[in-house]
Amino acid sequence: MAKEEPPSTSKDLQELQRKLSLLIASVQSNSKVVSFMKSPVGQYLDQHPFLTLTLLVFVAVSAVPVGFFLLLVVLTSLAAFVGVILLEGLVISVGGLSLLCVLCGLGFVSLVISGTIMVSCMVVSSLINCWFSLRLLPQHNSSGDCPLAMKSAHVERLCQE
Repeated sequence: MAKEEPPSTSKDLQELQRKLSLLIASVQSNSKVVSFMKSPVGQYLDQHPFLTLTLLVFVAVSAVPVGFFLLLVVLTSLAAFVGVILLEGLVISVGGLSLLCVLCGLGFVSLVISGTIMVSCMVVSSLINCWFSLRLLPQHNSSGDCPLAMKSAHVERLCQE
């Protein structure tokens, strides 16, 4: 037996949707965001959401390795002032090659994460749309030959595909 959801759940979802809409509207009305979105790069990224998400995930994931590399550069520069010039060149070269390898791996991971997020969003959106469309249709009609019953069967068949 399926449990009925409490009536406050749909109100909570509507309130959450309203708050998210207000947050999105405030970000989109920011003057810096508006000027960026009018630039050629902003327009290109607006037309390619997968690339935008991949770039965002890559920047977020690569912040820590780049921070460690910059810390390594600063520390080796301090060591160079003390007199270890050859060690600095070697460490920066090895560190640079290591950073290159890490960033290439993170680029691949960013593509995988972006793809997973996009597919998950599409699947969840489809499931929610299917669930709400089935929930809004009336279950039974007293006369027995309701045209909505055929529509309900059509929607169920679409959701199963």
